[in-house]
Amino acid sequence: MFGCLVAGRLVQTDAQQVANDKFIFNLPDYESVNHVVIFMLGTVPFPTGMGGAVYFSFPDPNLGQVWQLLGFITNEKPSAIFKISGLKAGEGGVHPFGMMPVSQAPSVAQVGVSVEAVDQLAQQTPAAAAAVSTLDTFTQFTQKMLESLYNFTSSFAVSQAQMTPNPSEMFIPASSILKWYENFQRRMQQNPYFWKT
Repeated sequence: MFGCLVAGRLVQTDAQQVANDKFIFNLPDYESVNHVVIFMLGTVPFPTGMGGAVYFSFPDPNLGQVWQLLGFITNEKPSAIFKISGLKAGEGGVHPFGMMPVSQAPSVAQVGVSVEAVDQLAQQTPAAAAAVSTLDTFTQFTQKMLESLYNFTSSFAVSQAQMTPNPSEMFIPASSILKWYENFQRRMQQNPYFWKT
């Protein structure tokens, strides 16, 4: 029913079912993992009105299992990416997994999916460090792309005295690219999705 992709290097589709509505993935060498993706395989949908709460648990033989809510998936949102590198061991809250057996290997963490009512999922608050902000990543990408374009075009800049007449080539003043760059940045800050209109 579910799959787990670990930072592009490991795909698991063999979740261990630990209860009728609970599934577990083991994450070996989790210390080197930044993100995990939980996705539905497309073979079995959630029952109507149900979804899956996604939890993460560090191995900690001293504290027992401490689960942290990462977020959720549903039939309408069949996959989600979560950042686990910012989570801290020992922090967590109420969870539906009870006392699951803790992996004996110190470098194996667990990701759990608990099938719950969508109404309940919407009321839960995930760990803040687990959120992957696509807006922030998109904004950062756009910023870097604009800087790259400006730096690339500026590397060809010549003064008017250095210009060689070439009737087949068009020249654009560097100031116009800089003005466009500044306008684009301003519009991105006001509305990151302005380009969709």
